[in-house]
Amino acid sequence: MTDISARKTLTRSGYNWRVVDIVVAALIAVAGGVIFWAWSQGANLISAPVNAIYPPLTGLYAGGWLIPAVLGMLIIRKPGAALFCETVAATGELIMGSQYGTTVLISGVLQGLGAELVFAAILYKKFNLPVSLLAGAGAGLFGALNDSFAPWGWNIAYAAGDKLAYILFMAISGAVIAGALSWLATRGLAKTGVLSSFASRKAASEPVFS
Repeated sequence: MTDISARKTLTRSGYNWRVVDIVVAALIAVAGGVIFWAWSQGANLISAPVNAIYPPLTGLYAGGWLIPAVLGMLIIRKPGAALFCETVAATGELIMGSQYGTTVLISGVLQGLGAELVFAAILYKKFNLPVSLLAGAGAGLFGALNDSFAPWGWNIAYAAGDKLAYILFMAISGAVIAGALSWLATRGLAKTGVLSSFASRKAASEPVFS
């Protein structure tokens, strides 16, 4: 086998999902479902005062719904991890009784896709802070577009300027809450040694920006 073919084989095997990948991704997703449900309850508490100030500001709260997509990819580091974790987490929220009904599944798929595309654009080769921020923002962007323009979108009646503001706020929330916090959480988990079976086991010592 030539060096080139050997490297290609190694790359393909690195992208294949193992049983441990599936199990841990599922655990992240299930935990994410619980977070989703709790985050939704919090949204009920803040919606009235925030709407009284400026409704699009609710986008700043949305980052909690995006965590599984970024965290799942940062830990698993396999194609499909962001989409899988976010979708399964949304399914978990639906099972627990989501106030948003079945549309939560569509939101989960689109938010996971937004994060997934960022990692895919760099061929799943970097998992540093800037990429994590972009992935969180990507999840927020796709989620906000769904909220603002889909027939079932809850803020479809917003004026164009308010929709733009909401999209911007949700992207920022995704970058900060889902992106930065997931990156910090991954580094923290790596320090404990629980990620020893994953490529992310060295996350704590990886460069922040390169």
